[in-house]
Amino acid sequence: MTELKKQLQKALTELRKGKERKFDQSVDLIVNLQKFDVKKTPLNLFLSVPNKIKDKEICGFLESKNANVDTITPDQFKKYSKKQELKKLVRKYDFFIAQGSVMPKVATTFGRVLGPSGKMPSPQMGIILNADDKTISELKVKINNTLKLRAKEASLKLAIGKQSMDDDKIIENVESVYNEIIKALPRDKENIKNIGLKFTMTKPVRIKL
Repeated sequence: MTELKKQLQKALTELRKGKERKFDQSVDLIVNLQKFDVKKTPLNLFLSVPNKIKDKEICGFLESKNANVDTITPDQFKKYSKKQELKKLVRKYDFFIAQGSVMPKVATTFGRVLGPSGKMPSPQMGIILNADDKTISELKVKINNTLKLRAKEASLKLAIGKQSMDDDKIIENVESVYNEIIKALPRDKENIKNIGLKFTMTKPVRIKL
């Protein structure tokens, strides 16, 4: 067992001693950075996890209806001319995908709200050429096993699990995300000050690196 794994196990044992809540708390990973300016070097990452945390609510901007995903077709775009309707849409869904052919209209109609919320379909994850069942089913699986990190400050916080998950699965997710963040930093581990783990309603437990 690696030292990190031991420390994570210890932190989870500590967190599970806390007061029982009436809901399934999120497990949050906190990564505090140092010698790194997020304003000069933005961190926009898609991080894959080995264990799904939850099924995300996904909406597709597609040329025609698809049974695998909630769909908005171009003839329905005019319904969303009011900012109020757009905001409702952004609150309802975790993730948006789009067919390449309708993307220019998506940018015009939905960009002013999807852009600032970080939910605009992107070529990295979410813009597809063909909206066939196989492509959409595979993309849904990928999205459900992916976390989006858009760093705005030197302290990164990500929900990487649920309290109800096995410790082993939470630890696998933490290790996977932590390693991907390190790879994306210019000076690897040198850019990491410390990390912590917490449940929704607890204080963070510091992890020794």
